[in-house]
Amino acid sequence: MRHRLLILLFLGVCLSSMASNVVWFDGQHSVSYQLAGRVDPVVKQALRMFCDDMQLVTGMKPVAAREAAIRIIQGKGSDDGFCLSVQKGQLVVEGHNARGTAYGLLELSRMAGVSPWVWWGDVRPYSRSTPISVADTFCIEHTPSVAYRGIFINDEDWSLRQWSKDKMGPQTYRRLFELMLRLRANTIWPAMHEGTPGFFTVPGNREMADSFGIVVGSSHCEPLLRNNVAEWNRDTRGSYNYITNHQQVQQYWIERLKEVKGSEKLFTIGMRGIHDGAMEGVKTKQEQLAALQQVIDDQRQLIRQYYSKNVEQVPQVFIPYKEVLEIMESGLRVPDDVTLMWCDDNYGYLTRLPDANQQKRRGGGGVYYHLSYWGRPHDYLWLTTTQPGLIYHEMRTAYDHNCRKLWIANVHDPKVAAYDLELFLDLAWDINSPLDLHLQRWLCTQFGAQVGNAVFPAMKEFYHLNAIRKPEFMGWTQVELDKKKYPGGKSVPDYTEFSLQEGYERMEAFARIEAVVDTWRPLVNVGRQDAYFAHVLYPVHAAAAMTRKMLANEPASLQAYEEIQQLTERYNAMNGGKWRGLMSAAPRDLPVFGKVHTKFPQHPSIGRLIARNACDYQTASNGVSVVSMLGHSMNAVALTKDAALMYDFDSPSEGEAVLYTAMIPTQPSNRGDLRYQVTIDDQEPVVISLKTPYRSERWKQSVLRGQSLNKTPVHLAKGPHTLKIKALDEHIIVDQWMIDFCPNRQFYVIPVNK
Repeated sequence: MRHRLLILLFLGVCLSSMASNVVWFDGQHSVSYQLAGRVDPVVKQALRMFCDDMQLVTGMKPVAAREAAIRIIQGKGSDDGFCLSVQKGQLVVEGHNARGTAYGLLELSRMAGVSPWVWWGDVRPYSRSTPISVADTFCIEHTPSVAYRGIFINDEDWSLRQWSKDKMGPQTYRRLFELMLRLRANTIWPAMHEGTPGFFTVPGNREMADSFGIVVGSSHCEPLLRNNVAEWNRDTRGSYNYITNHQQVQQYWIERLKEVKGSEKLFTIGMRGIHDGAMEGVKTKQEQLAALQQVIDDQRQLIRQYYSKNVEQVPQVFIPYKEVLEIMESGLRVPDDVTLMWCDDNYGYLTRLPDANQQKRRGGGGVYYHLSYWGRPHDYLWLTTTQPGLIYHEMRTAYDHNCRKLWIANVHDPKVAAYDLELFLDLAWDINSPLDLHLQRWLCTQFGAQVGNAVFPAMKEFYHLNAIRKPEFMGWTQVELDKKKYPGGKSVPDYTEFSLQEGYERMEAFARIEAVVDTWRPLVNVGRQDAYFAHVLYPVHAAAAMTRKMLANEPASLQAYEEIQQLTERYNAMNGGKWRGLMSAAPRDLPVFGKVHTKFPQHPSIGRLIARNACDYQTASNGVSVVSMLGHSMNAVALTKDAALMYDFDSPSEGEAVLYTAMIPTQPSNRGDLRYQVTIDDQEPVVISLKTPYRSERWKQSVLRGQSLNKTPVHLAKGPHTLKIKALDEHIIVDQWMIDFCPNRQFYVIPVNK
């Protein structure tokens, strides 16, 4: 985003009226506003929300007036930006287009102290009777960094759908679209799992989206806005096979194109299976390529014939997800005006970025990014714990590779994903949003400065502990395994890789942050107690209880299991049952959530070691950047190609040892390799590749750990040495390293500072 500061003496809210200020709430009378001409429905929705917000803050409903404090102007531009300024004694909200006008209005709500999570997070704003004003020179302008910014509601089975009173109908989507307006998101991929009705089949859904200016698109397996799981009927249409049944498939697509003609939509082109599977009717790579090429060519003709003759002007996206990436790279021709949307590996690590030629495409690039996931090696559909630094680094990298057209975050439920989702969308709005202060500011917005600042270190540690091992991964189990060996394809908790000492230290670390968040709970405003429980107490205590359930003795494990059930019952009873059904203590009823615990390794390890966080280097070349809140170290170091880090250390004796290098488990950003080399003193460099086949066991263990742990045998003389770690390719991020003189040590956490 280009955030242009024209003249800014006071950014935000002034608490008292002065001669040089323009007052838009005087503390005694209703806020007044004036609409300058006709406005689109999205502006009317935002105005309604703003009026409701001001009634909560001031106790008075805003009123329309000729001589108003606020003047609202809808521009005719193409982007979603807005300008707030003082003109002739009025505070003017001028949107570049209709959505921008809506965002500008809701920016005033933020200035008055209304959180975007006022409804979804139960963050009730503080009431006030003191004036709200801005300097008479006040002027700010925003332009979004990414054109289409949105949410994919996915894997909703155990959360959002259970809560929805109208079965994912217009009232559910109205609340979701209100949140999206507040977060400046403009695109939705609707829920589409089995059991959820197709978005367009529910009366009122389409109209609700249109009234909020929301652009409806669809996921990688839903071409041309068709929810195959809910809408394709094999009994009446036959197989979903373009080779043998293309007339029925085309008619199916034509019906939707006719239905949505005349409204702003985003079309996914291409074809996979009915759900998240490969295309039917093709076996060889050549058959896949030929069939997919024919599908795309035909879809373009259908769009031209049934939606718009100017097919090159219609927003379209092609998503090379899973097996489709390999097909695309074997010679698929995707029209230049179509956006190429790149994907992560379902665990937050981008699998590919556009090359120099792809970055020049007229359709630009996009990113499909997971904040929750159902599938191998293991789901994470309970708590949203993706590290802020990982989101920041991957999305910043994508932006720098010209992925600026479309960003979609995969979430099972926006309330549970609140902080990570807002960070993702804030970056889509303003790529220069500072990461270092983002979480702290977010906590202060929700709970006030005193509480927010006090609990920030604890919440930062929460992301640290869950980066070491997500709560859902604490059973060391997997899903989608061989069903002949594992009932239902699911392994059951049996062992842990934490040593006994590491297990105790993890439980103690959680206990410390539990104590902090509990200590500050009484100081949270009474109107925000439910918000504090949902966004702080529940995730902290639930993750801590999962740790105790898996690592403590059997009586304590059973007690922790019961604590999780009680916490979840309380969550679903919040605010008079408003959220009943939203939180599950056992998504998909996976074994990790049961009355189970794990066994520690039986053989303690002793011996000398040297361990460092990557950020504690002595010297570094150019091309090095520390990424806060990333990795087990919470300060992983990103290296550009040929950049290097140097570390000095002393070996207490001569002997054989093992060098462990712990890297963030990224993927190659191009079709090449992902290599780095390690060198000790003037010894021969050792080259290590992080490139690993998708869904291989090495890849699974790396994403479950949040580190790719690599071993290199070394021989050290007694005395001083220098270790050099150098990136040979792009997308290398170093987290920690250890030299261990006990080659068979059983450990999980690299023991830095011990």
